[in-house]
This record gives sequence, structure tokens and C-alpha cells, in this order.
Amino acid sequence: MKNILITGCSSGFGLMAAKHLAEKGHHVYASMRNTNGKNKTKVSELLEFAATDHLKLDVLDIDVTSDESVNKAVAQIEHIDVLINNAGRGYGGPIESFTSSQVKDQLDLNIIGTFRVAKAVLPKMRAQESGLIIQVSSIAGRCAVPGFGIYHASKWGLEGLSESMRYELAPFGIDVVVVQPGPFSTNFFNAIIPADSEDIATAYQHVGAFVENFGNQTHAAFEDSSAPTDPMLIVRTFDELIAMPNGTRPLRTMVGLEFGLQAINDVTEPIRTGLLNTFEIEDLDGPKIQSN
Repeated sequence: MKNILITGCSSGFGLMAAKHLAEKGHHVYASMRNTNGKNKTKVSELLEFAATDHLKLDVLDIDVTSDESVNKAVAQIEHIDVLINNAGRGYGGPIESFTSSQVKDQLDLNIIGTFRVAKAVLPKMRAQESGLIIQVSSIAGRCAVPGFGIYHASKWGLEGLSESMRYELAPFGIDVVVVQPGPFSTNFFNAIIPADSEDIATAYQHVGAFVENFGNQTHAAFEDSSAPTDPMLIVRTFDELIAMPNGTRPLRTMVGLEFGLQAINDVTEPIRTGLLNTFEIEDLDGPKIQSN
């Protein structure tokens, strides 16, 4: 069984993964912001859930936008086998309607936040010569549509960061993989942060029309029992990746409504591995030997 740190456990994938992986027998460290504030009830619910079935589940306060918060929490965990970098939110609206500060906040949360947590756990993983980092990206890291440009920038950036990490960390026995969810029936859409400049946003009527139509299509899919929108699909993907031995995990796994974007992964994967061969670093494509 593994010691697993998960960020963003107040709701959605993080909350469900914390419960499921604890039920599977892992020792889960579920983290979220404001454990003594707005998420105090969530903390109580998780701890009660764990106590009922005598599960190994602890809750930590982590704000992924704070070095101090991340480092303080990670220092409390002696051994970390798996990090699931799940915390994140989306900003929605025409690019021009955002302030520079908002763009920085989006990138700080979705890119630098994952960097902060990874940087904090990596000394432990390198010392034990093993580990797995699961980066939660999005199909938005494989495409671009109007109204989500700032969010796209954060997820495209996360994709590049994660791929480089995979190559850099392989010699230490540490695997890095990316999970790319499509839209799921979580609270993501209700939590989207709008642009500050509403007057500019209203000038982009075609963008608003697309976003509204996309939202209607997506919510219709949530009502379709045959559509792959159950968040447990992501949780089970985490579980499967954790169980896979080193050398067998794919770099990217797309899950759910993918709107044909899986074709991009299919086409680019041989190009990616071919480039590694050209640079003679194919041995860095993930650790090759299962670590103890």
C-alpha cells in the first residue's frame, strides 16, 4: 500500500479520490485550503468517513499558491509514494477582458502550484529512489477554443512542465504522468472565475455565444447516462496508474468526453518518442525498473 498526497480535496476529483484510495487500503493525505474556515465542514466529513471504517486518511491544510503552506504541510509527511497534483480552477472569458493580475493568478494556481508541491515532495522521492507524480491537466491542454484562453495557457504550460519532469526524474526512479479529463459532472463550471473587465467582455458577443452553447451541450451530456461524465472514471484512472509498474505507464491518459482530441495524443506520441530517439534520451521516458 502507498502513502498518497492529494491536493484539492474539498470537492470533485480530489474528494472522491481521497475516499476511494483510502478504501483501497492506501494511507491518504487529503489536502485543501482553509481547513479551519470555509472547508471546516469538509474536513469533519472526511475524518468521520475515515473513522467509520478505520481508514488511514489524514487531512492537511495546503494552499498551493503559498510556498510556506506547501512546505509546512509536506514536512509533516515522512514518506510519500504518490503525489496527485489535482488542485486547480479555471478562468473564463475573452482574453482581453482579463487583467494582468488575473492571468498571473491563473498561472500561479494551475502551473506554479503544481511546481510548488512537486518541489516540496521531490527530495523525499529522490532519497527513496521511487515515486509517482500524477499531474491533472485537461483536454484544454490539447486544444483551444474561444472564451477559455487563459485557462488553456495554464494547462498547455502544465503539459510542457510535466513532460520535462518525466525525463528529468526518470533516473531517480520517479514516474510522472498526465491525466487529461474532459468535462465531468463536478462543480468545475460553476466555479469558473470571470474576467474583471465586464464591459470589454460584453463586446465579444460571439465568444459569449460559444461559451453558452458549449455549456448547454456539456450539461446535456451530464444528463445522458450513457455519456462518460461520471467523475469516478478519473478516480479509477488514478487507481490504475498507481497500480501499474514502472515502465508501463503512458505519459498521457485522456478520460471522458474528448471531442476527438484523443487523436492528437495518438498522432503525437510516436513523434514524441521519435524525438527522444533523435536526441538519444529514450531511456529517460519514465523509470524502467520497478522500485521497491
